[in-house]
Formats: sequence, C-alpha cells, structure tokens
Amino acid sequence: MTMNETAHAPNRSIFWAKTFIDELARCGLEAVCIAPGSRSTPLTIACADNPRLRVYSHIDERSAAFFALGLAQASGRPAAVISSSGTATANFHPAVIEAKYAGVPLLILTADRPHELRDSGANQTIDQIKLYGDHVLWSVDAALPEAEPPAVAVRALRTLACRAYALAAGLPAGPVHINFPFRKPLEPIPVAGDYGQLDAPPSAPPLTRIVRGILQPSPPQLDQLTAIIAEHPQGWIVCGPACPSGDFPAAVAALARASGYPILADPLSGVRFHPDSAAVVVGGYDTFLIGDMPDMRPPQVVVRFGAVPTSRWLNEYLDHIQPAHRIHIRASGVWADDAHRTSLFVQADEIAVCQALARRLESGGRSTPPLPHEAITWQTFEQEFAGGAYFDGAVLADVVDCLPEDSALFVGNSLPVRHLDQFARPAHKRIRVFANRGASGIDGVVSSALGAAAARPDQPLALVIGDLSFYHDMNGLLAARRSGIQNITIVLLNNDGGGIFHRLPIQDFDPPFTELFVTPHGLDFQHAARLYGLEYQRADERSVFRQVLMACLKQPGAHIIEVRTDARRDLKRRTELVQAVRTRLAAIIQPEV
Repeated sequence: MTMNETAHAPNRSIFWAKTFIDELARCGLEAVCIAPGSRSTPLTIACADNPRLRVYSHIDERSAAFFALGLAQASGRPAAVISSSGTATANFHPAVIEAKYAGVPLLILTADRPHELRDSGANQTIDQIKLYGDHVLWSVDAALPEAEPPAVAVRALRTLACRAYALAAGLPAGPVHINFPFRKPLEPIPVAGDYGQLDAPPSAPPLTRIVRGILQPSPPQLDQLTAIIAEHPQGWIVCGPACPSGDFPAAVAALARASGYPILADPLSGVRFHPDSAAVVVGGYDTFLIGDMPDMRPPQVVVRFGAVPTSRWLNEYLDHIQPAHRIHIRASGVWADDAHRTSLFVQADEIAVCQALARRLESGGRSTPPLPHEAITWQTFEQEFAGGAYFDGAVLADVVDCLPEDSALFVGNSLPVRHLDQFARPAHKRIRVFANRGASGIDGVVSSALGAAAARPDQPLALVIGDLSFYHDMNGLLAARRSGIQNITIVLLNNDGGGIFHRLPIQDFDPPFTELFVTPHGLDFQHAARLYGLEYQRADERSVFRQVLMACLKQPGAHIIEVRTDARRDLKRRTELVQAVRTRLAAIIQPEV
C-alpha cells in the first residue's frame, strides 16, 4: 500500500497502531521483527502497510528479539520487535536483558488484552505491566484506543513514539517497552463511529524532534588529564568492548601517539582491526600477561575506554598493579569496573576528550614504544600455527586473516570470543566485530548474527560459534531463508560439549564433570543445515578450512563450515603456545648471564 492508503483506518485499534508506527517511522525506525499472533494484529497491519519499514517475519519470538538485537547492533539505530500477548512476550526477555547490559537500542512492542480481561481468567492473559522490570530503560502501558480520541490523546500517542525512539537511541542506549492493550475487532474491519483519519501528511516530520548534544570536557578537566599524562611517561590506554564507533579509532590512536601510551585493544572495541589505529595497538596481552612475564614494567597511568575487557589476564594484571592514576572516560556514565579501582571517572564524549588531549600533548615529542612482548607473541604464534596441529584458537586467527576489508565478524560467547581475544592479531583492515557481551549468554547468537548480516547485506559476515551455542539457537537458522540473507558464513566449532569447562577446577571431579558440565551431545549438524536449507561443508584441516572459508566469503548464500575439534587437545595446545611465548620472552628479554 502507499502512504496515502495508510492515511485511513477502519477502526480504533488499527488507527491507534498506525498512528504510533507511523510516528516511529518518521523518527527513523527502519526495521521491525514480527512474530505471528492474534492480539498483535493491529501492530502487524500497521507495519505491513508502512512503506518506510522493512518487516522481518519470525515464527519464534526469542529468535525475533535476538534478530532485532543484531540489526540494532550493526545499524546503530533502534530496531523494533512485536509479539502477541501472553508467554510470547516472556520469550523476548533474554534479548531484552542483553540489550540493557550491552547498550543496544531496542523497541519492544507487546500486544495485550484490555484492562477488563486482566486477572479475570481470560485465556492467554498474563500480567505484562513492567514485565521486564529494570531491564528496560522505560516501560509504558499505552492507553486503550478510543472511538473518537481528543486531539491531545493522539498527540500524546505520537509523542510517546518520539520519546520511546529517542530514549532507546540515547546515551546510554537500551531497550524500551511499550505495552498495547487492544479490544476486538483486531483486524481492519470497519466499525461505525470509529475515528479513522491519520492527522499527519506523509511528508510531515515527527511531531516531536528530540536531539542530544555532545558532552564536552571542560577546560579544568582537560588541564587535569593533560597534567597527569605529561607527568607520567609510562602509561597504557585500554579499550574494552563497546567503545564508540565513528571517529573513535582515529581519535584514540592520535592520543596514543601524542602521549606515548600504547593501546591494549579488546577485539570488541572497534580499535584492534582498523587502519587508523592498528599501528599503535597491542593485542597479545591475553598471552604475555599470564602469570609473571619477564621484564613487564607496569604502567604509571591506565586510561580506560569502554566496558570491562574480555581478557581475564588483562583484568587480573590491572587489578594487581599500583599505578598512580586509573582513569575511565565514558560519555554514558555507565560504571564498568568490577574491581572498583577507578580513581578518576570522566563523563564526557570520548572522541572529544581524545582529540583535545592529543592537541595539547602533541608537542611533547613522545613516541609510542612497541612492547617487545607483543612482537614475540605473534611471531611465536605464526611459527607454531604453521607447524602444529590445527585447533580452535587457530581457527579464529584464520577467520580474521581471511576476512576482507570492511567486512564483519560476529563471535559467540564462551570459548570463541576468548580465542578471538588471544589469537587474533591486530590488523590494518577494517573489520566490525559484534558479540552479545552485555550478559554474555550463549542463547540467541545465531539470530543476532543473522540480524547483523541483514543490516549490512552488501558486506560479508562470518559468525564463529561453539556447538552448544549453535544448538541453543538452531531454530534461528530459519531466518536465513525467510529473510533472504545471502551474506553469512557460519563457522561452527564442534568439540561435542562445553569445552570451556575444561579450563575450570571442576574438570578434576568426574563424575559429575562429563555428564553435567561438558554435556556431550553427539549431534551431526549437517542435518540441521539440510533442514534449514543452508550449504554445509566440513573442514578439520587448516589448509582446507582457509580455502573453504575464502570461497564462502566470496559467494552469495548462507553457509555452514563445521570444524571438529577436541576440547582437551585444544586446551593442551593453548598451554603449549603460552609456554612457547614464555620461553622466548625469557631468552630474549632477560638473557642468561
């Protein structure tokens, strides 16, 4: 239908839904994920009739919500997800939690029964008021549609849409929940006496434009930060997950060059794989900070950006050293220091702070000395990868190496994200890396990756995921065919269970270790590929894997490449690599006298 055709609604419920959805589209909403249901019919019709929206149809509510989460991550804009009433709404909750803790803009639109049916024994009726608790930034029970609403009620509905969109996209970003009670008829059936004329022409802007300025650092704040850095020549810049996008990699690299501080960049920071920053980035810390490495001079100042780093060893090292200053700069003001060591928290725009400090410090004449530990780590890995048995950590290194410029990588939780952190060398090519690290669950990862791929359909995306996480969201694979996604390659690391538990002390207690923690499943995933219509290949050797991966990345379609590994062997291989680095460091940095 055209926008002119959507200007009329046959009854109050359709009018109410179309008014709200129309206003969201005017605010900038482009994508909405819809799970089928009866009570949500007005919202579904409103989305289907709006030419500004791309509608993704999902059978499963949990998959729909995580797909919307991936869309929002990759696009940087709010995505909406719609469900019917009852337990369907509860299936959104895991994705809502992830959106809250990851700061992902999400609009949760749930349909509900009218007030007279609540607590009445009516079928498919639960308490949906503030269903998601503190896991949303805002929760609103919208008013019931009226036959002839006063003008102020219609303006309030449009303003509600504007406020919800702006809050979801704000700082911090996150999920916003709007609950819509509807009475029958739900379908576009004419009802005599109901008001049906939308009050805004197609070309009209949003009723309320909500804009946000940049929180600039004050001159006294910059004076203090400049003095700290100038007085302490030894320092580190630590970029954790969820750093700002856009100009941040170039800005923080300029600060690194002006201060002489190297950047320890988490793979989820947006800084490790970027042409503007790779030259001053250190990425081998998850290896050379294990235990007491030779001649590791601790920094006098630690300047942090983003969330808590992924690396256990980096976090433990930062917790045990005693720098003169620990500074965290974050515009959102969200606390991210589980060790509670921060001595100065600066709530200001990260890019503005980096640019201003770089200008003030650029005449200092410092250079960023490379940590010798960094070069030795990657040289050792390169030699060992060429000569040793293939293992899951090397798979992550190869994925990053094979991905082309301006591509994307979605990485699963548990072992894959840790392997990416440890074994993926900083690169001068731009790779956008996504992960569900807000709550770090293994559920919904397939759906989120498919959503991220849908947001950038012209650029290849690789998903690296473990077998248990893949199993958790196999039904999410249906979205590849239903949504026409042709740019995703899924690298499935199958070690037949929860390999990460081999890193924990519980491995020494069997039983119950194997059956209740590792949980081997014995599944053959090529059947899942066939069921959902994805191309499947298996590649257990390095040369075969790289060849298959590069071919899949160049070909349109949805592919699964399964790599069978052994968790105990992989852990042993990782331990050997760490020891090889330690041996070379001891010999080179502290030679025997």
